[in-house]
Amino acid sequence: MGRFPVRRNTIVLCAVVFLFAVFAWAGWANWEFRQQAAARLLADAARGELVAVPGNSSSSASSPGTLEYVSPLQGRTAPAFALNNVSGSKVPLSSYRGKALLINFWATWCAPCKIETPWIIELRNKYASQGFEVLGIDTEGDDLKPDDKVGWSKTKTDVNKFIQEEKIPYPILLDGDSISVYYGGLDELPTSFFVDRKGNVVAAQVGLTSESDLEDKIKKALAE
Repeated sequence: MGRFPVRRNTIVLCAVVFLFAVFAWAGWANWEFRQQAAARLLADAARGELVAVPGNSSSSASSPGTLEYVSPLQGRTAPAFALNNVSGSKVPLSSYRGKALLINFWATWCAPCKIETPWIIELRNKYASQGFEVLGIDTEGDDLKPDDKVGWSKTKTDVNKFIQEEKIPYPILLDGDSISVYYGGLDELPTSFFVDRKGNVVAAQVGLTSESDLEDKIKKALAE
């Protein structure tokens, strides 16, 4: 007779624990769903579009019927971030306040990025004395987990090799995919954002463009 209450209490306790586990799982799943939904909405909100721009005889980059990428971030403060460089030091975007910036999302496997990189190096060296800098943000690790030491080690090796081969003089930051949602999701590489000295996005570019087009946008960032 004395054993029955103990067994019943045990069953009740197990049932309560099970219910709490179900509720906890449901809450976590719901939270993850909300986070994913928020990320998708944020990416969509930051995603730009191609629009036709009128010709401009003073610009080598524009002509009648030219399509230009216009980002919703234009005119707004560039989304803040802090990423590690190849040496492992944390580099915040805020440390470049007061400089005109080209934030360039790229990857070592991206063929258009390889074409564009020498142009960026040349333009960076040309305008550095005027307060211009480039932040190259590598997006190799889009499928890597934070604890994947082997994967991240290989990424750093590949990036360092690219830096040395191209003689890149500007900072290269890692794990660009962790901030990609704030910059529109990065549907195509390279993707670049041009930021003025006050930290505002003044122009954006998706895909391979021309060196003259890049220079026009750099001049705009310096002039604002």
